[in-house]
Amino acid sequence: MNPHNDPGPVAVIGLGYVGLTLAVSLAREGTPVIGVEADPTVRAALAQRRSVLFEPGVEDLLATLPADRFTVTDRLPDTPVRAVVICVGTAVDPHTRLPDLRHLEAAVQQIAAHLDEETLVVLRSTVPVGTTRSLILARLRERGIARPLLAVCPERTIQGRALTELAALPQVIGGVDDRSARRAADLFSRLAPDQVIVSDLEAAEMVKLVCNAHTDLIYGFGNEVALMAHSLGVDAHEVIDAANLRYPRPDLSRPGFVGGSCLTKDPYLLMHAAGQAGYHPPMVAAARTVNEQVPLFAVEQVLDGLAATGRDAAQARVLVCGIAYKGSPVTDDTRGSASVEVARALRGRVAELRGHDFVVAPERISRAGFSPVGIDDGLTDADAVLLLVDHPGYREVLGHRVLRERLRLPAVVFDMWGVLAEELAGAEDIDYRRLGVAGWTLGRPVAV
Repeated sequence: MNPHNDPGPVAVIGLGYVGLTLAVSLAREGTPVIGVEADPTVRAALAQRRSVLFEPGVEDLLATLPADRFTVTDRLPDTPVRAVVICVGTAVDPHTRLPDLRHLEAAVQQIAAHLDEETLVVLRSTVPVGTTRSLILARLRERGIARPLLAVCPERTIQGRALTELAALPQVIGGVDDRSARRAADLFSRLAPDQVIVSDLEAAEMVKLVCNAHTDLIYGFGNEVALMAHSLGVDAHEVIDAANLRYPRPDLSRPGFVGGSCLTKDPYLLMHAAGQAGYHPPMVAAARTVNEQVPLFAVEQVLDGLAATGRDAAQARVLVCGIAYKGSPVTDDTRGSASVEVARALRGRVAELRGHDFVVAPERISRAGFSPVGIDDGLTDADAVLLLVDHPGYREVLGHRVLRERLRLPAVVFDMWGVLAEELAGAEDIDYRRLGVAGWTLGRPVAV
C-alpha cells in the first residue's frame, strides 16, 4: 500500500455539489482522483467533461484535467487507494425529521471491502454527532481492520463560490487518533493549507452542525422581527437598518427565506444528536420553526392580495420566480427551496402555477411542481408574482413598466427580499408586498 506521502489515487464517493468540487480541486492540485458515482447520468456527463450541476468554474476545470487525473466509475477499484473521501448526501425524513443515513450506510458497506490498514477514510458528509464512530469505525473494525485510519473533514463552502472557498476557508480536521489526523492534514495540505485540528471525530462533526444551526438562528431572528413588525404595522427593514447603524452589538440580519439542503437539515441532525444524549436545544428548534413559516407567509400574502384585488384564487394565474433555494450566489440547487413549499401550498388552490428560474433546467422546474416558462410568457396575463430569491437578473427584467404591460391588472407581487422595493413601492396598479412590511393595496397601506 502507498505510504502517506505517496501521490497515489484518492477516491471520492458521491459526485454531487460537495464531492465534485472536492474531486476536481484535488485533481487540479496534482492528486489522481477516482470519482465513484452511482447515477449513470452523472457518470456519462462527467466522462464527457460536463457537469450536471451549476457551480461556477467546475466545467472549465473539468476541461483542463488530463484523462488520467480524474476518472469516473460506479465502484471502488479492487486495489486499495491512498484515501477514500465520503461525500454522499445525508437527509432527514420529511415527516419525522429523523436522520436518513441510507446513502452513507451503503457507501460504508462498499468501501469496507476495498480497504487495507493504510487506507485513510475521510467523512465529509454531514452527520449527527457520534455517527462516524458508531457507524463507520465499527464497520471497518468488523471487516478486520484493527486500527483504521479515519477522520472527519466537514465541508463548509457556499454554493456559487465553492471552488474559491475550498482553498480559502480553514479546513477542520478531527481524527480517531493522531495518526489519522496527520494523514488527513497531509491529504488536504495542498488544497487547504489553513487547517484547524480538533481533538476527535465528534468535535469535527459538531463544528459543521453548529455552523449551520447558528446561521439558521441569526437569520431566524431577522425573520421573527419581520413577522412581528408585519403584525404591528412597522417596517422591519427600517427597524433593522436603524438598529444596526453605528451601533456595535445587534448586527441584525435582514429578513428572507433560509433554505438549502444544509440549513433545512443540519439543525435537525444536531437536535437529534443532542436529544439522544438527553438535551433538547430550544433555540435551535425555535429558529427552524420560524424559518419554516416564511414560505407559507408568502403564500398567505398572495392569497390575501388576490382577495383584496377582487380576484378568485381558483381562477388565478400565478408566476413563481426563483425555483432554486437562493439567487445570490447563483445556484441551480432546489433542495430546501421556498419554491417547493410554495408549490405544495398553492397546488389545487390556483388555476395555473408557472415557474421561472435563470439556471434551473425546465425539467427540474416541472418536478418542483410548476409549469416551466420563460419570463415573458410567465408574466403574460398573470394575476400574481412571487419573487422568492434575490437573483440580480430579476431586478433587470421585472421593472414596473414590464409588469404593467404583461400582468393582468390590478395584480399582486410578493417580493421576498425586497428586490423591487424602490421600483414598486406605492405603485397604484400593483399590490406590492414584501416580508417585514405591512404592504400596499393599490397604493394604500394594507390594514393590519
